[in-house]
Amino acid sequence: MDAGLLVLRLVVGLLIAGHGVQKVSHLLGGNGLAGGTEEFRRDGFRGGRLTALVAGASQIGSGLFLAVGLLTPLAAMASMGVMTVAGTVKWPKGLWVQNDGYEYPLVLVVVSAGLALTGPGRWSADQALSLDPWPVWVTVPAILLGPASGLLTRLVLHRPPTATEGTRYAQAAE
Repeated sequence: MDAGLLVLRLVVGLLIAGHGVQKVSHLLGGNGLAGGTEEFRRDGFRGGRLTALVAGASQIGSGLFLAVGLLTPLAAMASMGVMTVAGTVKWPKGLWVQNDGYEYPLVLVVVSAGLALTGPGRWSADQALSLDPWPVWVTVPAILLGPASGLLTRLVLHRPPTATEGTRYAQAAE
């Protein structure tokens, strides 16, 4: 079981962190902070550069903490938050990833919740620091607050595009 949790943490955590690196740099095929900023603007979010920077940093931090199994419920909460926002962007396109749907963010949210509930396993920083097992009163609120924070972020920062923006982005997509 511990080997499986290690593999799961490493793969999911590093993928989430890598996604954040792409938002704020040119590494891993990213478009740099300017590209991340434009992506958020195109998706209708306020805040521009700051929004992209906070999202990228949240993904990098939560992903790395998940990968090493450190403060696992809190890392899972943060990753669920940012991936819930990603899921809301892709929601109108349906479930399946081949249509740019929300399948991938949903999988990352569910796996993060699962890691919060099961714990990171014996081969983790939490275990080395005697933080594991986390009590239910920490893990359950974490898995509820993660997606809730993502939905609240969407509510506060998202705005519908103006007619001019909608036309401009539609033309750019062609």
